[in-house]
Amino acid sequence: MQIWESVVIGAGQAGLSTSYHLRRLGVEHVVLDADERPGGAWQHRWDSLTMDDVHGVADLPDAPAPGRGDEPANQVIASWFDEYEQAQELPVLRPVRVDAVTDEDGLLVVRSGGRSWTSRTLVNATGTWTHPFVPTYPGQRDFAGEQWHTVSYPGREHFAGMRVLVVGAGASAVQLIGEIATVADVVWATRRPPRWSGGDFSGRAAITAVQERLDAGLPPASVVSVTGLHLRPQEEAAARTGVYDRRLPIFERLERDGARWADGRLERVDAIVWATGFRPALRHLAPLGLRGPRGGIPLRRGGSDVQTTVTSVLDPRVQLVGYGPSASTIGGNRAGRAAARAVRDRLDAELTEVSAPRRASARPAAGPRPSSP
Repeated sequence: MQIWESVVIGAGQAGLSTSYHLRRLGVEHVVLDADERPGGAWQHRWDSLTMDDVHGVADLPDAPAPGRGDEPANQVIASWFDEYEQAQELPVLRPVRVDAVTDEDGLLVVRSGGRSWTSRTLVNATGTWTHPFVPTYPGQRDFAGEQWHTVSYPGREHFAGMRVLVVGAGASAVQLIGEIATVADVVWATRRPPRWSGGDFSGRAAITAVQERLDAGLPPASVVSVTGLHLRPQEEAAARTGVYDRRLPIFERLERDGARWADGRLERVDAIVWATGFRPALRHLAPLGLRGPRGGIPLRRGGSDVQTTVTSVLDPRVQLVGYGPSASTIGGNRAGRAAARAVRDRLDAELTEVSAPRRASARPAAGPRPSSP
């Protein structure tokens, strides 16, 4: 049975960065990726999302990010990841969808179907894309129209001439409304009033606020929940229709023809787009018991840069990148480097622990030496 020094789960930006740094440090590892081809979550984004639309993509180690343009991001970034894997000769295996990680006699066993990998350490880089969140409302199954989540968004042309209810107060809701409202009649509903950016929150302050939530033992929130929303030039055409100003509070229930509010108001719609976000894809780690009593996974502070906070408090063999304060392309890269160093330090510590008893047993016992025969 081969025992790896580390296993990385996920080959998105954080996973690729981690693998690069592990290889540079001489750590024997393998990267397990659930997709059939390179590209991470980016390859699954909707076709109309161009490089001009993305909030920004950080460089990979020794590889500058693609520039802006009108090319689809799902093609440009996927190709970039593919070229990077090959150029750096990263040990990525795919498709491997991890079912569970367990502890067996002090080693971590990563299972996928009938296959398994045994390792001394683990770096989790699974992100959120495979765990979309859709809230539940009364009558949801009775609604006769279409229901979509951001993860399967078919593009604005699909909704041409329809009346569409967009649910959600995050950046994806604002972006999708900006597209759909140019070809369809849009109703926007949110559970809480959206937080619009006042321009007074730096990126560093926002990430620190996310870290403080993690320190309190809570599941991580998105950075945009702290920084607030803003309209980009791409959304100005939709803004002129007044769609953002006509936002409604969340409805009380769904019915066959639409949504009904507590005051009796009924909005008839043909489709609902749930822009309600994602949750960290961590179910496979459940057997390790990493969560604290308040639902979050507590992490050790990584120093002055909160984006290097990656080590599980309850099991320091496990590093989480792209989780909490490192859930961004820049954060993922910094976390990847920090995770690789933490893995190396953990392995070095294990070697020290193993060799210490051997050195002690090799020392002669105290007292006079036996005389020669």
